[in-house]
Amino acid sequence: MKHSERDELLANAIKDLATPELPYRFSALARGLAAFDNLIIIAYHGEQRPAVLYREYTDPVVYLPMDSQYLGGAYLLDPFYREHLKGNVVGVRRLMEVAPDHFRRTHYYNNYYKQTTLLDEVAVFASISDAITLTACFGRDRSSGKPFGKREIEALRRNEMILSALMETHWRHYRPEGDAGTTPAPLGKRLRDALEQEHGIRLSPRQAEVALFILRGHSSLSIGLHLNVSAQTVKVFRRQLYAKCNISSQAELFALLMPLFARLTAHG
Repeated sequence: MKHSERDELLANAIKDLATPELPYRFSALARGLAAFDNLIIIAYHGEQRPAVLYREYTDPVVYLPMDSQYLGGAYLLDPFYREHLKGNVVGVRRLMEVAPDHFRRTHYYNNYYKQTTLLDEVAVFASISDAITLTACFGRDRSSGKPFGKREIEALRRNEMILSALMETHWRHYRPEGDAGTTPAPLGKRLRDALEQEHGIRLSPRQAEVALFILRGHSSLSIGLHLNVSAQTVKVFRRQLYAKCNISSQAELFALLMPLFARLTAHG
């Protein structure tokens, strides 16, 4: 895209800030930088259930699992959501650059993410406050059948501050519905409480932590680096976790915990 074309699209977006037209102008500007098959703008609010602010797509299949599965709890395993939790994140992130080392082996990836037919995903982050992060997720799916090219990623990175600023300015007054300003207990604590109430399973804080790392796609080595313990110690934690839950695989762990995630987010 020529500079004159980009400047015209940017000028149109600026003119339509704080109007219902802004998401369309934002989309047109981004499309000039990197052609995408789908776009969804999501507001993350602490550890509570996210909200979808805008979406567009070529193939409707891509967002079929969004409302029931992703917003219903699967977002807790999403690498972009984990980026949000770092706080004050701004600019471009490519999914597979921020995903854990074994992300493609997870039950989440193979049983949720593949349903969407997404092949590649790049997000522009913007921070509205310490607790609220916006992400504009640009996706390539089976419609085009190929990931983003190097030049397209570079074009988004060169313009990341512009895209972030447009989002921050347009949605600067955004607040989640029903926000009472309360902060839920940490996810591990809520998960442990729910497991004990629902199944009579009592995990230690460390075992619950390891369970979440496993489901997000961290290898034993990666978990060990995060927890500052050896990979061998992580394997001991994993065996203890599986024994307490009376399971033998990550798929069974996913099946046990995902219904709990849905209930935790409903109250989150």
